[in-house]
Amino acid sequence: MNEFQIKDQFYLNGKPFKILSGAIHYFRVHPDDWYHSLYNLKALGFNTVETYIPWNLHEPQKGQFCYEGILDIERFLTIAQDLGLYAIVRPSPYICAEWEWGGLPAWLMTEKLQVRSSDSVYLQHLDEYYASLLPKLVKFQHSHEGNILMFQVENEYGSYGEEKDYLRAVAQLMRKYGLTAPFFTSDGPWRACLRAGSLIADDILVTGNFGSRAKESFDQMQDFFDEYGKQWPLMCMEFWDGWFNRWGEEVIRRDPDELAQAVMDCIELGSINLYMFHGGTNFGFMNGCSARGAIDLPQVTSYDYDAILDEAGNPTKKFYALQALLKEKYPELEYAEPLVKEAKAFPSVALTDKVGLVHSLENLAVASSSFYPQNMEAHGQSTGYIFYKTQLERDKQEAERFRVIDARDRIQVYQDGELIATQYQTEIGEDIELNLENQLSEISILVENMGRVNYGHKLTAPTQSKGIGRGAMADLHFIGNWETYPLPLESVSQLDYSLGWKQGQPAFYRYQFDLAERADTYLDMTGFGKGVVFVNNVNIGRFWEKGPILYLYIPKGYLKKGENEIVVFETEGRYRESIAFSQEPLYKDL
Repeated sequence: MNEFQIKDQFYLNGKPFKILSGAIHYFRVHPDDWYHSLYNLKALGFNTVETYIPWNLHEPQKGQFCYEGILDIERFLTIAQDLGLYAIVRPSPYICAEWEWGGLPAWLMTEKLQVRSSDSVYLQHLDEYYASLLPKLVKFQHSHEGNILMFQVENEYGSYGEEKDYLRAVAQLMRKYGLTAPFFTSDGPWRACLRAGSLIADDILVTGNFGSRAKESFDQMQDFFDEYGKQWPLMCMEFWDGWFNRWGEEVIRRDPDELAQAVMDCIELGSINLYMFHGGTNFGFMNGCSARGAIDLPQVTSYDYDAILDEAGNPTKKFYALQALLKEKYPELEYAEPLVKEAKAFPSVALTDKVGLVHSLENLAVASSSFYPQNMEAHGQSTGYIFYKTQLERDKQEAERFRVIDARDRIQVYQDGELIATQYQTEIGEDIELNLENQLSEISILVENMGRVNYGHKLTAPTQSKGIGRGAMADLHFIGNWETYPLPLESVSQLDYSLGWKQGQPAFYRYQFDLAERADTYLDMTGFGKGVVFVNNVNIGRFWEKGPILYLYIPKGYLKKGENEIVVFETEGRYRESIAFSQEPLYKDL
């Protein structure tokens, strides 16, 4: 009998079952390391792995679906099952997860629709995505000899909306494509969130998200269950054992012993999913952004999260503290020693080549012309950078007043190739003084998408559209005739390093080196300003001298025996003649 049931308790194959789960996001961990992380989850004594599924990675362009490499969800689930781990899968269209636009694909912005609602156009797109994704999950359901116990309908919807028709539509689509395992929703544990975000009247399990005071949170959930006459098991679907970090803020840490005891308190009362067990890395441009008042605060590349495993997947003090308490309280569980990988500080590598961004535009992008500048989404671009240029005619001898209107998120303005201003959200729209010495001057603007908001009221705000919005003004009028170069930087293999370079300008820096053996390592980014790094043509994430992280984690799976290449795209004109590696993460004191 392969049956998972939700009654007064969870029942697995007819017997009471306590879910001891940990979150590992396959898309934040190199596939070569999936076994390592999953093994360590099993070694802790836990029995289940939980993961989100990010829509924006699996369908980066409309109708183009990806399930290979780091997106091979079937391989991830197979490894988990081979290790004896059950799974909780969260294929909700929105995932939050401190992830670029909460996992929603940016191409949705090009249409008139309302995300996370019963809007028919939005639901049609979701239907087409689910038609591709969900059949891959059907065979992994426990009832089909697989390991998936439950699926999430929506994620923390009670912190966003309360439209039951929408929630029911998502659940209906999930059933349409063959998902028969029990469904659940997860929200904050207080009544307002649970009432707004759940489908309790439809008999879909309600779970809570919190990171402390388990009894207080479970009591609130139990009161909500009682209100509807539900006799359900209590489960914390996200027990926050650490926290994420933002650029320019102190690294957040939680005491291992305090955390271990808080987890035990939760387990005594119900089931648990540790968020995160292994956080991993926001590779590429996939870091999310926090909405705070008038400004948005982008999150860092590392998703270490101060979790049970560190960014590389090795056990932390929290692992050992928690395992010790588990062994004492539940000696009947299966335990093992965790796997530990050794990182290596390779010898420094000298700079091989460099080339300027403006010298490389024709190699990197197909230019388009329009009278008014268009945003990223209009160019079919979701993430990265976008470069605009135009000619500005001198109308007077005095300095010209110039403004960029509605740009996101960071702009660098150049006059005849010289940087004259860098502006962020709170400054964009302020006056920039132009001293036009020639009758015609070239004005160019490099705009960076630093990450879309992943949670809260700004999720659907116009500010989540990136690039230049309404345009740029000289004196009191909008100026026209723009040439635009989309720079998603999905590859840097087409760069020609013979094209030229200019001091103090955005540029690409190449470092080439040979390795006899592969190992995890940490790239030391001190001395560089701001940008992204490619290792063997894979974007491993952003760096910024602002901190708190001054490194980028390189899993050994992105390295090769023999010749390797690191390309740094740097926007501030700061670079090093050699690049260094570290055996451990490097942080900035703030």
